Amino acid sequence: MLFPPRYARWVFAVLMSIYMVTLMTFVITWANTGLAEGFMGRWWRAFYIAWPIAFLLILIGAPQLQKVTAKLIKTPEK
Repeated sequence: MLFPPRYARWVFAVLMSIYMVTLMTFVITWANTGLAEGFMGRWWRAFYIAWPIAFLLILIGAPQLQKVTAKLIKTPEK
């Protein structure tokens, strides 16, 4: 399934937030509670709480952070 270019920002936000939240909630849940019984339930709860927040933060923040990054990166002189 391919999306039209106008959805690029939304697709990026969904993919980036799923990627980051999956890894971060897994690692933090593992660090805090170990891989003991009930780990998947604790991880899933952390995931579904964190994902909408991460999605919105990426959707809103990514364009501004890209502008800041562009200002911080030294462009090669010609």
